Amino acid sequence: MSDNWEKGLEAAAGGLQPWSPRQREQDPLTAGPDDPFNCLDEVELFADLTAEEVAAMHMMAPGRVFRRGELVFSQAQPVTALFILKSGRIRIFRVAEDGKALTMAILEPGAVFGEMLLVGQRMYDNYAEAIEDSDVCQLGVEDVERYLISDPRIAIRISRLLGEQVARLEERLTDLALRPLSARAASILLSLDAAAPSGRFGQGKSIRLTHEQIAGLLGATREATSKALADFAAKGFIRQGRGRITIQNPAALRAAAGSTVL
Repeated sequence: MSDNWEKGLEAAAGGLQPWSPRQREQDPLTAGPDDPFNCLDEVELFADLTAEEVAAMHMMAPGRVFRRGELVFSQAQPVTALFILKSGRIRIFRVAEDGKALTMAILEPGAVFGEMLLVGQRMYDNYAEAIEDSDVCQLGVEDVERYLISDPRIAIRISRLLGEQVARLEERLTDLALRPLSARAASILLSLDAAAPSGRFGQGKSIRLTHEQIAGLLGATREATSKALADFAAKGFIRQGRGRITIQNPAALRAAAGSTVL
C-alpha cells in the first residue's frame, strides 16, 4: 500500500491505527443513511469498526465494479488478494477435466473471499465470476498483514469464517458422494433461501438463480435439475418464476433434504 494511502488511513482514524480500540471508545459514530461506506457494516469481519474506521477501510480498498459475466479472478489470471463483496453476487466455481463446471458457492454481499495464503485461504484452482453487476473491494497481502492480522479480534473472525467455509465445503462433498439429487436440491434451496436478502416492501424472500446456476451448485445437469425442481413445484414445495424460486413449504423441503432414497 502506498505511503499516501497509509497517511490517509491515519488521518481518517485520528492519527491512530484504523482498528484502534481506543478510537472506537472515544468516537462511537454511526453511519447515516447517506454514508457511502455503510455497506461495509454488513461485513462481519469489520463488525466492531466505527464509521470513521470504515471510511479508512474504504480509502485503503476502494471498490471496483465487475459487470455480469466478468471474472474477478481465474486460473489463467490468479490474484493474491482478499476480496470483500459490497454489493451484487459472485459465483465461485471450478472446471473439471471434462469441461464441466462445479459451483462451489454463490456469495452474497458481505462475503470475504480470495487467494490469501497468509490467512490460510486458497483459491488458486477456482474461478470467481460476477453473476450480476457487483461492487468488490480488494486488499493486498501487505494490507491484510498490517491492518487485519495484527488485530486479534479481526484475526479470530478470519479464522472462524475460514473454518465455516471448510465445513460447508466438506458438507457439499459429502452430499455429492452420498445423497440423491432430490435431497441435494432440497438442501441447496433451503441454504440459498436462508442466505437470500429479505424482499423489499414486505415481500418475501426469493432465490434469484437460474436452473443452470443451481445445477452448477448440485454438480448435476440442467435437465436433471429442472426435473427435480419441477417435481418440487408440482408438490407445492416451491413456486417458480423467471429466474426466481420462492419456497412455499419449508418443512416439506427439509423432509426431502433428509431423504436417502436413490
